Amino acid sequence: MEKSKPKENEKGKEQEVGKVSHYYTTIGVAVVELSKALKHGDTIRIKGHTTDFQQKIASMQAEHKKITEAKPKQSVGLKVTEHVRPNDVVYKLG
Repeated sequence: MEKSKPKENEKGKEQEVGKVSHYYTTIGVAVVELSKALKHGDTIRIKGHTTDFQQKIASMQAEHKKITEAKPKQSVGLKVTEHVRPNDVVYKLG
């Protein structure tokens, strides 16, 4: 039996980079606990039970300060284009 390949999209492979821990509805910001590094401009996919969309990272903050790069085990706030929920998985595309 053939092994299944990782999920791919038009830009390449998806790599899990973290999980949503909280979502601020009024400002459209998701708090993400990272397991891998993430940079401003990266394209991400957020997927969960009722969530599934892609977007580029346009705004990222840590400790209420704008940042351009985040490291593993860091908690960051990402401005998101759609509603997300705790435990939704964040993938980096490309």
